[in-house]
This record gives sequence, C-alpha cells and structure tokens, in this order.
Amino acid sequence: MENTFVLAKYFSNFLILLIRLGVILFLLPFWSGKQFPRTFKIGMVLAIAYVLAPVIPMEIRQQEIPMIIVQELLLGATLGSAARLIFMAVEFAGTLISDAMGVSIATVFNPEMGQSTEISTILGLMAMLLFLAMDLHHDLIAMIVKSYEVLPVGHLRIDNLLVKGISIGGQVFVLALKIAAPVVVAMTIVNVLMGFMYKAAPQVNIFFVSLPIYVAIGLLILFLSTPLLFNFLGTQFPGLKEEINRILILAKG
Repeated sequence: MENTFVLAKYFSNFLILLIRLGVILFLLPFWSGKQFPRTFKIGMVLAIAYVLAPVIPMEIRQQEIPMIIVQELLLGATLGSAARLIFMAVEFAGTLISDAMGVSIATVFNPEMGQSTEISTILGLMAMLLFLAMDLHHDLIAMIVKSYEVLPVGHLRIDNLLVKGISIGGQVFVLALKIAAPVVVAMTIVNVLMGFMYKAAPQVNIFFVSLPIYVAIGLLILFLSTPLLFNFLGTQFPGLKEEINRILILAKG
C-alpha cells in the first residue's frame, strides 16, 4: 500500500520521466537490438522511472505539459542519436565498403537499420564488442540519470537541440568516410587499373574478371585495416560522454 501511495503521489513525475528515458533507452546501441524482448525493455524503463520519480523534483504546470512532452521527446531523441552516432557511422561505412567492392547486391534486411550488408553487420558486431569491453554502457546509463540533474524537466532550449540534431547527421557521414577510407581508396585504384586493362584488351569481359579481384582485394584490405579500425573506434568511443555533455550544455542554454 505504501509503494502504491508513493507512485500515486508522484504519478505525473513518473509519466514525464518515461518520455526521456523511454526514447533514450530504446535508441541505445546495446539496448535497441532484437536480442532484448520488447517487454523486457518496457519493464526496465518502467522500473527506472519508478525509482527516479520520488527523487527528481519537478515543478510542472498543467498548461506547460504539452510543451514539456515535446521537449522531452526531442531531448531523448538527440541524446539517443548521439549515443548511436559511432554505430550508425559503422553501419554506413559497411555500406560504402560493400558498394566499392561490388558486393552490395548481396543485401540482407537488418531490423535495426533496414537494408544492410553482411560487411555492415560484421563491422557493427565488432564495434559493439569493443564498446562493451570498454565498459562504456554503464557510463552511458549513469549519464542518462545525471541528465536530470544537469537539465531538469521543462528547462531546455529546443532551437539548440534542433541544430545539434542536424549536425549529428553530418558527423555520421564524416566518421563513415574515415572508417571506409582504406577500402574505398584501394578499390578506386583497382578500378583505375581495370580501366587500363580494358583499354589494353577490349575483348576481355572486364566485369567477370574484375569482380573476384574487387572482392579479394577488398577483403584483404579490410582484414589488414582491422587493427586501425579498433584503434580508431577506441579513440572515438570515449568521446561519446563529451558529446552528451555538450548536448546537455547546449540544451540548457
């Protein structure tokens, strides 16, 4: 009865907490996968919101509730996208590599990212394992809870969040190009050499000759550049905490 009374007393706080927590947790890289049942995710969000509801103070007026809902949705989406920034870049880099190697025709449906390739899946799994090995998932969850201290409900600037959300898309593209650069550059060189070969021997069916070469050289370059990929991701993952801090500072205005 006492627990029920506490929930009834802070029911409005509980509902508001569900918005930010729900959006962020359902976008987190290790949480949004299909390996976690949806009921488990919902239960975890409800449990965290229940624990935080009596602890986090809120001063909410009834007429401010619609605006607060919009603010919390936007903040949750921005923070969740920032947490997934590197993983989205890795997925996009895998697509670029597959296109450069000519194996993008062998696409599979990824429930998280839509149409994807096997290379994107492999790179995504490697990035996920490194992320978990660095124990950064605990830091992300702690920063989500701390965000209510830095940025209380109803005290944020939407314009700054919109600008930051757009810039995240640009960061994904830049990081993807850096990750895919070794294979893409190598494939460009091979394409030029294949062009010279076709000019020298036009009777050769260059498509059937070049495709195995593209795949073999692409996989070789990808294998040789794997240590560089881990080093690059190892330097980028700690920056996620700084990125989330910047978002909170911008949203606070």
